[in-house]
This record gives sequence, C-alpha cells and structure tokens, in this order.
Amino acid sequence: MLHTDINQNGSRNIPLWMLFPLFFVAVYLSHLTLLRLPYFWDEAGYYIPAAWDFFRTGTLIPQSTTTNAHPPLPSILLAAWWHLSGYVISGTRTLVCMVAAAALVAVYRLVRNLSDNTTAAVTTLLTAIYPVWFAQSTLAHADIFAAAFTLWGLSFYFPAPDSDPSDLNRLWAATMFSLAALSKETAIVTPLALAAWQAFQLLRHPSHRPAHWKWLAALIVPVLPLMFWYGYHYSKTGFIFGNPEFLRYNATANLDPLRILLSLWHRLLHLTVHMNMFVPVLCAFAALFIPVTATDAPQSIRKSTRAALLVILIANMIAFSVLGGALLTRYLLPMYPIVILLCVIEWRRHLKQWPWLAAFSAAAFLLAIWINPPYAFAPEDNLTYRDMVVLHQQAIAIIATQFPQATVLTAWPATSELSRPELGYTKLPIRTTTIQNFSVEQMQKAAAQPSDYDTALIFSTKWEPPFGHINLGRKNESADTRYFDFHRDMQPAEAAAMLHGEIVWQAHRRGEWAAVLHFPRIVNAALTPPPAR
Repeated sequence: MLHTDINQNGSRNIPLWMLFPLFFVAVYLSHLTLLRLPYFWDEAGYYIPAAWDFFRTGTLIPQSTTTNAHPPLPSILLAAWWHLSGYVISGTRTLVCMVAAAALVAVYRLVRNLSDNTTAAVTTLLTAIYPVWFAQSTLAHADIFAAAFTLWGLSFYFPAPDSDPSDLNRLWAATMFSLAALSKETAIVTPLALAAWQAFQLLRHPSHRPAHWKWLAALIVPVLPLMFWYGYHYSKTGFIFGNPEFLRYNATANLDPLRILLSLWHRLLHLTVHMNMFVPVLCAFAALFIPVTATDAPQSIRKSTRAALLVILIANMIAFSVLGGALLTRYLLPMYPIVILLCVIEWRRHLKQWPWLAAFSAAAFLLAIWINPPYAFAPEDNLTYRDMVVLHQQAIAIIATQFPQATVLTAWPATSELSRPELGYTKLPIRTTTIQNFSVEQMQKAAAQPSDYDTALIFSTKWEPPFGHINLGRKNESADTRYFDFHRDMQPAEAAAMLHGEIVWQAHRRGEWAAVLHFPRIVNAALTPPPAR
C-alpha cells in the first residue's frame, strides 16, 4: 500500500509514507492561527462534550449532552489523543490536522490510481484549499473523520488500471468503509451506493460474477458494525437512532416532497457552485466543446469508473436531501475531491494550457476562504467561523468580567459556551436562559418573562449579505423559512428596545456581529424588623 511502484505511464510513484508528513506540515502551518480557537458550533454542542464524557468516564453514551446516536469512533480517537497531548484545544486541532492530512493522502492515492501523478497532485492541492475543506481541516466534527476513512475506502475500491482487484483490496475497502460508518452513520451511503452499482454490474456482466459477488459482500460488511452500535445504543438508552426530537428533526420531518426537491437543488449547488466551485466546473463544461488535442494528456478514466463516481455523487446528493435537518455542506465533504477530479480530467484531455485553469481555480478557492458569497451560508464553510468565534470570545469575556453572577439570555451554541468551561470561552460556568434563536417571535417570548434573566448575549446565527448588497438567496427566503429553519436575527438596537435593556458592548467582524445587553431590574424589598425575643 505504501511502497514505491511504477504507474501506468511508466513514471515512478512517490511513496505515500513520504507524503503524509509533508501534507501534515502543510495543513498545520496553513491553519496555525486557528489552532487555539475555542470550540465552534457542533464541536461545542455535541462532539467535544461526547468525547469529554468518554475521556473522563469511559462511557460511549454521552452524559453531559443529549445523545443522538452518532457512532463513537471520533470520541474514542479524541479521548485517546487527549491522553497523549493532554486536554488542550490546540491538541485537538492538531489531531484534526493529522486526520485532514491523511484524507489528502487518500485523495492523492485515489486519483493516482485513476489517472497519474500530475492529476493527483493538482486534485489534492485544489481539495486542500477548497474553502469548505480548508475550514473543516481543524474542526473536530465527525465529518472530517468520516471523509478520511471514506476516501481511503474509495482508494482501495478503485485500484490502478494495470492491477487486478485482490481480496486484500476488498478487505481494506471493507475495513475503511466500516471505520467511516463508525465515525458518522451517514457515511454508509457511499459503500451501499457502490454495492448497488456492483449488483447492477452483476446482472449486466454474468461472466464476472465471482468478482462482483466478492465486492458486493465487502461493501455490505460496513452495515454490520453500524448495526452493532445501534443495538448497543438501544440497550443503553431505549432509542435506536437517538432521542425522538433528534430523529424528527433529521429524518421524519424531512419527507415532504417539495422539501426534498428543494434540498436536491441546494445540494446540486453545493457540489457545483458553492464557494467558487463554479469556476472549475464551468471550465470543465466549456472544455467539453473543445476537441481532444492534448497529446500529453493521460487517458480518460474508464467509463465504468466514471459511472461509479457519478453513482456515488448522486447517492450522496439524494441521501443528504432527505437526511439532516440542516443543509450543511460538510456532510458532502468526501464528494468535493471527486468533483474536482472530474474537472481536472476534462481540462487535461481537451486543453494543452490546462495549468491556467488549475491556477484560475486555485485563485478562486483561495479568495473564497476569506471573501463571502452574495447569499446566506453557514459560517463554517470558510473562515467566517473564525470571526464568529472571536466575537463570542470577546462577548463572554465582557460578561465574565462585568457580570460574573449574571443569568444570560442567549441561544445555542452560546448556551454551551457559557456553561461549559472546557470549551475554552470562560473559566467558570455562567448561568443561562435559553431561546431557540433571535427572531422576533423568540424575542417576544423572552420579553414576556423578564425575571428569567438580567443579561443577554445575542449574535448573528448565520452570515448573510448586508442590507443594500446583492443577495442571490433573497427570493428563496419563504421556502427556506418553511423548510430549513431560516430566520432573521433581530439587531442589537431592536432587541434592546424590545427587551427594555441597554447595549453594554457590541462588535462586528466582516458581517458577523455580537452584542451584550444588560437589564437593570428593580427588586422589591422591604425592611422587616426582627421578631421580638
């Protein structure tokens, strides 16, 4: 697996064991300013608390946060690493950098198997700097773990053209896909999609039945450890797929046909347009109209291989249009290298000047890491998440310094940031009162119960273009509100007026904002003489 060999073009392959340290150093140094940031969003809401519980108590079922039946492998890996590094945030992020580097080695190996070293290098580089991938490369979400194992599984499923699939390849593929499913349950979509493809091939090519049957068996194997985990979870909690509210939000409430169609449209945009992905995709589409003249280009990948890659993409698009209450792009993390690979292949086949397209795409990706698109998106899709974390750090520091005994009205994830010191925002827990978000409806409910809090931390829960700027998503707001929990956050001045408080601090960073409000409360008190003795 890690040895030096000769590829189909006669050139010597680089040993993979040499690539990992190079990739790790590159990922680590390019994320150096992010390594000490406190935990963000779902890190703070679930993954770190779950791993923290396992680290302290050895229980696979989270105790300090609501269990949602996510498989336990990320918690196990994080806890094992903390025993070596100590429980420090920079240690966690270093581990994630290592996982991201391992995933990039898998991308390189997969593409090298399908094409050559040049295509592999370009695809790997573009994957590493694609904004969604770049942002997730230090965030301890389960998705980066699942992506790494999925891509390694694919690198064994698609062997080099001049080699025959061996039983060892099938064993490695089954193992990697099993580890992917134990990292995040939705990773099972990829091996099952390939199993369906093998079943189709079995019917189409009866002469190759033994090979197809072996692959079919190997690709179904990852279901078994996932079933074992769900059985264990049920025996401990009485729930198979997590608590009923989690199941409703992520599955049963998503079965409206119109919502599924809208989700499919969003997922198509996520794979082909989002964060400047439209640049390599449009370049590849335009290249298709140019005759194949590049004599030094590698042969195109086999039709059957291309079809299998498309099956994987379509299966993930459909699955994540039904599963998951939020349309987060990180769910598609292992799909982005496949899209980039297909683009690079077409550039090289049709244009001798294809390096210019690669450079153009790289520049577009690098810009999108810092420059936001003209529509609302999740902060974790680029470095906007850093702005959000820094603002929350500053706001919580104000509360901890000026109002350490406060009861703070806020929404998730700030409720966890304030109440859990291990997340890196505060040294001591601060009491909170929770609302769902900062929409007018939720703030009106808070205004009706002023005795429940004396301070508030409000913030932008998503990034959207400022008023007066181009907003390509505005026409979809009604559907997004109905199906995808879209809402408008009240601005600090509006919230202060509604809740009858004063703004003691507010700040903005590139469209993200946060504010601390204080509410002087009048307390009725009476001087009562002590009882006569």
